[in-house]
Amino acid sequence: MLTRKQHELLRFIHDRLRETGIPPSFDEMKEALDLKSKSGIHRLITALEERGFIRRLPNRARALEVIRLPDAGIGGARRFNPSVVEGGLAKAKPPAPSAPSHNAESVMVPVMGRIAAGTPITALQSQGQAIPMSPDFLAGGEHFALEVRGDSMVEAGILDGDTVVIRKQETAITGDIIVALIDDEEATLKRLRRRGSSIALEAANPAYETRVLGPDRVKIQGKLVSLIRRY
Repeated sequence: MLTRKQHELLRFIHDRLRETGIPPSFDEMKEALDLKSKSGIHRLITALEERGFIRRLPNRARALEVIRLPDAGIGGARRFNPSVVEGGLAKAKPPAPSAPSHNAESVMVPVMGRIAAGTPITALQSQGQAIPMSPDFLAGGEHFALEVRGDSMVEAGILDGDTVVIRKQETAITGDIIVALIDDEEATLKRLRRRGSSIALEAANPAYETRVLGPDRVKIQGKLVSLIRRY
């Protein structure tokens, strides 16, 4: 699977080669993907090369060759982007003021892929999977679930292999554990801290450093509301 930016770059290179027979320059790729630096293009090209989608030809300037396209065609690589999830999200009614009923009908919450609690990894959409949840464990609104990979949130009680249930929302307050999308590329699970105009994504493990980023680089995708663990 490819990230959205990887897919966009692969499509851009493929279309340019088909139209002109000449690969685009790094400046053209940077402009087409609206990136701020060429280093981002270098990382994307390296990732595409490692995944076997493109090949850099030796001894030739800006020489790239598209080896293959994603299995479902150039438009078929699907990536979970929490900011544009289409349908399928579980909707729970706001809780009634009365005592919760443990016999209430279950809500099926879709498992949308994996989320990093450590070094950021891609969150991949995985359609067709869902887990039943009691409405007592859901907040009002729409929800999705993600499998946790990594150990950076262990001191918050979130372990590698756990499943977190996320309420879809675009805002959060300091102290909330959120799904954050960084630079439209990396999805990660961290605790939110506000530092002036900046956003700090804080791990719950002293082995990991807090990442402090500008607000334009971080999109809040949802807030942790429940956790599932299998023994």
